[in-house]
Amino acid sequence: MSVRVRVPAKVNVQLAVGGARPDGFHDLANVFLAVGLYDEITVTPADELRVTCSGPYAAQVPLDRTNLAARAALTLAQRRGLDPAVHIHIAKDIPVAGGMAGGSADGAGALLACDALWGAGASREELLEICAELGSDVPFSLVGGAALGVGRGEQLTVLEVGGAFHWVFAMAERGLSTPAVFREFDRLNEGVLIPEPVASQELLDALVKGDAGALAATLSNDLQPAALSLFPELADTLAAGRAAGALAGLVSGSGPTTAFLARDAESAARVAEALVASETCSSARVAVSPAPGATVV
Repeated sequence: MSVRVRVPAKVNVQLAVGGARPDGFHDLANVFLAVGLYDEITVTPADELRVTCSGPYAAQVPLDRTNLAARAALTLAQRRGLDPAVHIHIAKDIPVAGGMAGGSADGAGALLACDALWGAGASREELLEICAELGSDVPFSLVGGAALGVGRGEQLTVLEVGGAFHWVFAMAERGLSTPAVFREFDRLNEGVLIPEPVASQELLDALVKGDAGALAATLSNDLQPAALSLFPELADTLAAGRAAGALAGLVSGSGPTTAFLARDAESAARVAEALVASETCSSARVAVSPAPGATVV
């Protein structure tokens, strides 16, 4: 018997970042949209816990117990007094170290899959609690759709979305470390009084209306200057996407993936083609949001 779960990538349409807290984290106002790029997590009973991975990004995925999928299985097993003897296979289609919560998606997917496989009967609240222990983006990977995350980003309020949004994601030649981007954010803002992060009402209204033009005008990412400081070539990718007709472009989360909002599916296809031709990225993918969260399939 095995259980398979499909779990989406995310894009941050707003990432407002507060100053560093005493615990080293930052308060956030993080508006997430789940997008239709997915990893699939399959769990099967085994003699011991092991992780395997396939797909275009498999070589970059750790297969030891630092993997969030393995940590999810271990955490649930510990809570239930179970032996975490499962084979976790990740069919990886979300870019690694790309600011799209691929590792977080795998953690949420493995948690839901193990809960189903073991008949652990965890409530939605307990699953979200475990997700928050695993990482700031993991709860959203479970929930999907659209949500505002506050605190570290793990305290979620589900948001209404009034239509589909078409995206193009340009993949960079190399990854960026999220902790390194936050350290650069702190360096760039040393001595600056940073306001409390709050969600943009204009952006939330644009989501409710399903208005791509209005959403484009309100996209923002406070980590973008830090990502560009560490990876200056991303400015060329952003310029190429905008020149190709994207309504707007920004660094996705901590990067280095760049996200471009397009008017419709045809425009998204043209932007993706132009980005690849510009040679400012390694590849480009189109996807639609919002997408459902982690789902047993």
